[in-house]
Amino acid sequence: MASLLVVEDDPGIRAELIDILTGDGHVVRSAADGFGGLREVTRGPLDAVILDLGLPDLDGSDALRMIRGISRVPVLIVTARDEDAEIIRLLNAGADDYLVKPFSGGQLLARLGAVLRRAAPQPGPAADARTLQEGPAPLREPVSVGPLRIDPGSRTAHLRGQEVPLTRREFDLLAFLAANAGLVVSKRRILDEVWREPYVEDQTIDVHLSSLRRKLGETAAAPVLLRTVRGVGIKLVPPR
Repeated sequence: MASLLVVEDDPGIRAELIDILTGDGHVVRSAADGFGGLREVTRGPLDAVILDLGLPDLDGSDALRMIRGISRVPVLIVTARDEDAEIIRLLNAGADDYLVKPFSGGQLLARLGAVLRRAAPQPGPAADARTLQEGPAPLREPVSVGPLRIDPGSRTAHLRGQEVPLTRREFDLLAFLAANAGLVVSKRRILDEVWREPYVEDQTIDVHLSSLRRKLGETAAAPVLLRTVRGVGIKLVPPR
């Protein structure tokens, strides 16, 4: 059971979301606009926020930015906007995942479950061996790939000495590729070992890779560190 906040201005959709979530055993609070959502975030502990973008007083992306200014609560965006540029902007602004309307109750619960599991505390040294073996290939020590240095301890990446601002998921993806530097890894392996969720789509990886490339100063058409092997996967390699 999780404590959730639904921020949605349409009363019919809001009621439907609340029904789906309470039917799954969650405790749900709601708000009909952005400032009401912000007040709810400050009221008490929440496990996740489900945030619509089309709010009457604030654009949802502005509401997301304000939420990130006061809380690290996971935020699942629900939106009718499906353009890559918009999705990348939201992920870079601090969204944990997104769901494009229309969607089923099953999709909502699956994505929410994925967000909650990713936000859960990671197992410590006392975790059993089976749990640790099921996690992604870990990057335990700092690694340099050409001018790029990835430090798992501080969860930072530096390119030519300058820190690269990465979201949590972008860092996880980059660290996984760095742990397998020089090797081609398939999207399926990335899904299994980084996202570890059965409902994540290939497009989600593409969006994160596109954002990662942009932050590293490259593109798919002119790759430097991140190279796609068509039909096989992606690899992180030193510049040629």
